[in-house]
Amino acid sequence: MTSSPLILGPMMRYVDDVSASVWFETRDAGHVTVNAAGRSWSARTFAVHGHHYALVHVDGLQPDSTLPYTVEIDGTPVWPDTESSFPASVIATLGSEHALRLSFGSCRTSVPHDAEGNRTHGVDALRACALRLASPGKAVPRPDLILFLGDQVYADLTTKKMQEFIRARRDISEPPGKELADYEEYAHLYRLAWSDEANRWLLSTVPTAMIFDDHDIRDDWNTSLSWKQEMEATTWWPGRIVAGFASYWVYQHLGNMSPVERADDEIWRDIASHDSESELDISATLDAFAQRCDQEPTSYRWSYCRDINDVRLIVIDSRAARQLEPARRALLDDDETAWLNERMRGGFRHLLIGTSLPFLLPPGLHHLESWDEAVSEGAWGKPAARVGERLRQLVDLEHWGAFQRSFRELARMATEVADGQRGPAPQTVTFLSGDVHYSTVSEVERTSGSRIVQAICSPIRNPLPVFMRSFSAVLAYGIATRLTAVLARSAGVKSPPFRWEGITGPWFDNCLASLEDTPDGLKIWWEKGVIADRDHQHPLVENVATITLGPRR
Repeated sequence: MTSSPLILGPMMRYVDDVSASVWFETRDAGHVTVNAAGRSWSARTFAVHGHHYALVHVDGLQPDSTLPYTVEIDGTPVWPDTESSFPASVIATLGSEHALRLSFGSCRTSVPHDAEGNRTHGVDALRACALRLASPGKAVPRPDLILFLGDQVYADLTTKKMQEFIRARRDISEPPGKELADYEEYAHLYRLAWSDEANRWLLSTVPTAMIFDDHDIRDDWNTSLSWKQEMEATTWWPGRIVAGFASYWVYQHLGNMSPVERADDEIWRDIASHDSESELDISATLDAFAQRCDQEPTSYRWSYCRDINDVRLIVIDSRAARQLEPARRALLDDDETAWLNERMRGGFRHLLIGTSLPFLLPPGLHHLESWDEAVSEGAWGKPAARVGERLRQLVDLEHWGAFQRSFRELARMATEVADGQRGPAPQTVTFLSGDVHYSTVSEVERTSGSRIVQAICSPIRNPLPVFMRSFSAVLAYGIATRLTAVLARSAGVKSPPFRWEGITGPWFDNCLASLEDTPDGLKIWWEKGVIADRDHQHPLVENVATITLGPRR
């Protein structure tokens, strides 16, 4: 890793029309200063387990402004790198000069961007788009926001470089083996994920919002009560879950919050109120908070909501907020459901719901998940329940379809918004999702009101094995759908409250998707990186698919 005083960042996080939040990890304690347009904004670092971080609040800006900025630590310039060929990093505030442009995707592994890495994991779509945006002479509009919908890091399926780091500090033959064990290993994993020069420049310029999925913690995280009890019986899980939540708050969630939301956050209040010249160490406080988040999920909310001009974006925590007790099993607990219910409103041109797990799976797979949930919870007796639980964990049957109570509640909310029962109906109610390692668009069958659609972009860089692609295709179409529907009914599962079908896709490329609110409707497109002339370090961008979701006629 570099010996620069700046380890990670700057990362442009929450940005509105008059302010920006810029995140950093530094090598040592100190004051971090952002300079732009003849003004300066500073923040003191805070410490977590020997690591140093800062979040600089840049305020008093003008809407629709674009300001190049530089960074200093204790008066020493650290950004931009004087040897970098990338353009100046900028702070671009929101405003009304153009409609929202948002990019989104999920599932990105951190392997080298060379011939071997591209052979095993494909081209990094995020990096390809970063290189195009940085290329001089290419008039590519900059996104207002990139929404990362889960699996930003893989704590359980580690790369060779991550395993080298683990082996240097502990016996990898002892549990948890090649998986992450503590905060130090999480910090290194994030460094591997975000230190590539092209992606680092992109993240310094384009604001980002994030939400976790299972691999940020562990595969099948909170699939069921049985899964949770099995993990809690191990010697290593308590340390892992605390490190996972603590590092997620620092590296991902802190930047999701608006200044007002940070002021209400208990950890941030400790940081903001610290008035000593010495650096505040929040390690013990953060670990206690993380443990409480695991044991008492209702004690903290990871979901968030943002209104950007005439678009509302709701990002749902579909992992930590689960209710796993069989009698009350739900993807979202009662508090989280009530919070979401209050925000599922019309009055916007588009309502976007970000959820790491697809809300609308291919019908065949949806019916299979609903059947498996019923069987696992005892619909066919205890022996069948044990088989259902094993199947649930073996093939990841744990999306919205496997939590029928929550699926039906969200379906009701979306339908009421689309029918104009919760304020003026938007043009679309659009779910943005990831996780499944293929991309597609599905739509609910409706004859009136708003369109209810779902756009999936997955993976950014972690392609699905070929045999799994065939499995997904089989469950999506034809007789498999009818058979799994019969299975679901035989286990007492009610038919879904509406019908839906795929309208384009699936495709299995590494992709980054983007959307834009245009006069013709919501335009969504997917782009991938391609190698030309064996130049693996400079992939080009190629369109995979484009669709425009116009108003219902």
